[in-house]
Amino acid sequence: MFQNCKVLLVDDEEAILKLVRTVMQKEGFTHIDECLSGAAALQAVETKEYDLIVLDIMLPDISGFDLCPLIKQKTNTPIVFLSAKSSDLDKLSGFAYGADDYITKPFNPLEVAARAKALLKRTMPQTAKKTAIEEIYEYDRFTVNVSSAELFVDQKPVDCSAQLFQLLIFFCKHPNRVFTKHQLYENVWNEHYMVDDNTVMVHIRKLREKIEKNPSQPSYIKTIRGLGYKFVDDGRRQ
Repeated sequence: MFQNCKVLLVDDEEAILKLVRTVMQKEGFTHIDECLSGAAALQAVETKEYDLIVLDIMLPDISGFDLCPLIKQKTNTPIVFLSAKSSDLDKLSGFAYGADDYITKPFNPLEVAARAKALLKRTMPQTAKKTAIEEIYEYDRFTVNVSSAELFVDQKPVDCSAQLFQLLIFFCKHPNRVFTKHQLYENVWNEHYMVDDNTVMVHIRKLREKIEKNPSQPSYIKTIRGLGYKFVDDGRRQ
């Protein structure tokens, strides 16, 4: 389940990065990137989709508390704080700034891996079961291969986070139907209570940026004012 998850580790101590990366790799995580500063982390989330971010609070250029909201403006990826600050006030501040979990230093790296797995199980939808017949959706501009979890836009492979891919699959399976944000959240995130109203909006925007020729004037994912969103399938194929 976790082999395809993309993880970003952010810490200015290379020894900690190496320790956490080594243990997480042993626990089944194979796609791990590292950053030593907040600026590098912001650049990373702008260029790549991640399923989980492990973020140190004491960074050399910016506090993790200040960095977390900036990251959340760009992505809804779950964030786990690592910090030597262990007071109840610090932990509450971490959650107030947008963290999804908080681990204090010194820590057991196995705990980081365990917390990461638990968080991903809550935030990632169940992966569709593979069948002998490939499930493929083809459109003028893009192709979705459900079985291999691949997205091709203009015949080129495009990186896509697991959550974003599941949203696209849901749209492909239910064309020309209007869904409210709450309905999308229930069906794609598998949760009944929508914590943040921006969650769906952020993912819709990112999905449009990947598949639409002009994201500001979408052809596929339409906003139906006052109702929600509709994925338009007009029957055209490549």
